[in-house]
Amino acid sequence: MSLAPLPTRRAPRARLSPSDAVQRRRSAPATARLLRRRWGVRVLKYALPLVGLALLASIALWPEVARLENQERITLRRLATPDLETGEVVDPHYRGVDEHNEPFTVTAAQARQAGEDRINLTEPQGDIVTSSNSWVMVKSHRGVYMQHSALLDLSKDVVLYRDDGTALYTDAATLDLHEGAAVSANRVHAEGPFGTLDAQGFALTDKGDVIQFTGPAHMVVNAASAPPAAGTP
Repeated sequence: MSLAPLPTRRAPRARLSPSDAVQRRRSAPATARLLRRRWGVRVLKYALPLVGLALLASIALWPEVARLENQERITLRRLATPDLETGEVVDPHYRGVDEHNEPFTVTAAQARQAGEDRINLTEPQGDIVTSSNSWVMVKSHRGVYMQHSALLDLSKDVVLYRDDGTALYTDAATLDLHEGAAVSANRVHAEGPFGTLDAQGFALTDKGDVIQFTGPAHMVVNAASAPPAAGTP
């Protein structure tokens, strides 16, 4: 006679209260995570004041930096994309200020970088404007611009024009744009309200207010500008 096995009874499940369920879902943070959080808080504690000081310093020093850049730096504005193979730029503009904070501009039909400071120019032109609104312009077919020293060497049909109608013609001249001066040891022909003058060279200072000619020189004075003869009413 065989006996059938008795059915097994499952133990009843323990019921968890809501607070126990929530507590069970929460896991204690790992030690590495706590260390990372602590390190991040410490970094922010010291980094934020340093960033604030840097911002305040930049705001305080910015006017001085802008003034120095305006006086000592000459910006190059490229109006066309440079040729990467030849290094040439079409229609460049170089702008700066002289020692009296008065602006000058150098333009050209084409420019080519020939060194860290030297720029070869085709059809260059320089313009100087003073605070009294007087104006001097110089141009030629060829030129070399030394960017850091603001020296402009011109050659081949150099023309210097002053806003009172005086024009100088020579084969070569050098301009110091910072000083507002120009000099040439080549023969020069001058025309203006005074008449005409041919000389061995010239030196221009004070942004064209003073022009001195080196001899021997020959001058023809216009009748309108000539002084009256003795005894003439």
